[in-house]
Amino acid sequence: MDKATPIGMILGIGLILISIAIGGGGLMPFVDLPSIMIVFGGSIAATLINFPLAKVLSVFSVVKNCFFVKLPEPKEAIATFSDLSAVARRDGLLALESKMEKIDDPFLKRGLELVVGGSTKEELTALLEKELAYIEQRHGTGKKIIDSIGAAAPAFGMIGTLIGLVQMLRSLDDPSNIGAGMAVALLTTLYGAVVANLFCIPLAGKLETKGNEETLIRELMITGLQSLVEGHAPRATEERLLAFLSPGSRSTGNAQKAA
Repeated sequence: MDKATPIGMILGIGLILISIAIGGGGLMPFVDLPSIMIVFGGSIAATLINFPLAKVLSVFSVVKNCFFVKLPEPKEAIATFSDLSAVARRDGLLALESKMEKIDDPFLKRGLELVVGGSTKEELTALLEKELAYIEQRHGTGKKIIDSIGAAAPAFGMIGTLIGLVQMLRSLDDPSNIGAGMAVALLTTLYGAVVANLFCIPLAGKLETKGNEETLIRELMITGLQSLVEGHAPRATEERLLAFLSPGSRSTGNAQKAA
């Protein structure tokens, strides 16, 4: 589980609530049902207009990646392929079948099934790159939906502000209604800003980062699987996969190995 995402959200919400508490007056003055309906309802409505229903519903599983999905570390994947290469060189590709039971990553397991099944390098590459393209497409669509909500929330906050101002101006002769109109005017802007800047924009950024990390590790796995098909030695496979790491990470890893 990625702890940074929930920690950041809890910290942001906590700081806002503490600031409200310090200012006095309690939390209830900051709760306004019409403002919530305008910002949240309007943002959801705009998103449903912009994207198919199935895509909007699937965004929940994509957002889950920000919290629960932990990708293998590149160094761990390189070590795994070094071991697999040693087994394949010693006992043949069919011996890799016994290793698949210990592998949890579905992408890597799918690739090993293709290797054990006798797929050529070209067939293996074509199938896995197509699967990677679909993964990138799902992540990209999820990010677009969250970006759309993040753009809509402040806009509907402004719409709520205009509604509140109109209500306030129409009630200038009745001071008892001015407060309600002013509350809608200010709180919708507040809600829209919080939704966009505390949730949507950071989540979209985290999804982009996670997507880039997954693309890197999947490309590393494809290269490692190609090495298995080609029968490379463990050391040659490792050197080939180290190209996916930054120079500093490679030297650190080599220094640790040497130690």
